[in-house]
Amino acid sequence: MSVKQSEPEKVSLICRLLRQSPPGEFGQVVQDLYALVKDDELVRQEAAHVGAHHNKKNFTPVQVNGSTVLLTHYNDLGGNRFFYPQDKFSFEFDHLSGITSKTHLHSVMLDEEELWRGALHKGLNTYVNCHFPAGNCCVFKKSLGKRQMFVACIEAHEYQPLKHWNSLWKSDWTFALTPIMTRVTGVFLLQLHYFKDANLHVTIRKSVSESLHVIDRNQFVSDFVKFVKTEDDKIHTAILQNIQALSEDMWRKDLRRKLPITRTFMNWNELLKNYHQNT
Repeated sequence: MSVKQSEPEKVSLICRLLRQSPPGEFGQVVQDLYALVKDDELVRQEAAHVGAHHNKKNFTPVQVNGSTVLLTHYNDLGGNRFFYPQDKFSFEFDHLSGITSKTHLHSVMLDEEELWRGALHKGLNTYVNCHFPAGNCCVFKKSLGKRQMFVACIEAHEYQPLKHWNSLWKSDWTFALTPIMTRVTGVFLLQLHYFKDANLHVTIRKSVSESLHVIDRNQFVSDFVKFVKTEDDKIHTAILQNIQALSEDMWRKDLRRKLPITRTFMNWNELLKNYHQNT
């Protein structure tokens, strides 16, 4: 970075690089900026601000009082304070150091909607624990005008910086409980970053929507979890199929480039037969 750059130019560059940080790499980008910008105070100031957006966008999980809490826009109380509805407490979070503090009880009225939220959390948590090796979830209530919305958030990540890759899978499911039928909308986001001998970023987004019957609490929780599982399986299968197709296509192109021209007949049937026998 040129020493002649003005402070606004430095701030613009810092924020742009921080916003581009892949999941799991925000801290490393901050450390790199310390060396690049040579202005630790300016980097800290901007990193604290952008870090809050980064953590909430990626549903960053943190450990508080033995519970795993997701940092999201849905449980943000303002002033870097977050609320965990399942255990009824709030806490402050330092987005730069990753330290939690000032944990307090947060009272919640135990009304019908809170009973629904708790049941949804319990059902979804059972599913996530069974199907995600390192997954977390939480269900929040969110007021939208006079409507009470429910938002279910799922986060699962695998950060392997020593192996030169990081990945994040997250989804959120939004709906308002209405008699007989309710419309559930889900949004998936999968991010992969591979950085050994390359700098490969993969981002996959998908939205789904379905109307579910609302008869009673247990029935709806069961149907909701089944819907989430079905859509998870669909996107997982589609990703594997696309990776397989891409791999085969690249293999064929690579093979065509390297095969020598011998003007001799190639017995492909015999080769395939031997290949299947070896397999």
